[in-house]
Amino acid sequence: MSGQYDDRLRVLSRRAEQTRESLDPDPPDEERAMELLREGFGPTVALYCEARTGGSWVRFSGAEFERLERTMNDWLDCYAACYGVELAGTYSVRAAAELLVDTHNARDVAVLLTGVPEQ
Repeated sequence: MSGQYDDRLRVLSRRAEQTRESLDPDPPDEERAMELLREGFGPTVALYCEARTGGSWVRFSGAEFERLERTMNDWLDCYAACYGVELAGTYSVRAAAELLVDTHNARDVAVLLTGVPEQ
């Protein structure tokens, strides 16, 4: 993976871990949930989209792809926690990217993937 994507993923991954450790929501906290989507989940999925659709197709190693999906799932877990829901999900970054292309909205993608908050 190019250094440009690797550096961004490391930052997003580190921030997701820090957020998870410090998250002590008093659900529901929709404002905090939206902040997590804007600052972490959306940029993580966008990184994947950019790597796959940019000027040159970026190949992720198995470990890099695992870290990318784990980071995205960490952000979704934090998002759901803002609604008092425990996910520990394993959602596909590719599915998230396809939904983002269709919806153009990180919140819609998070709701479609997780069912949180219940509609």
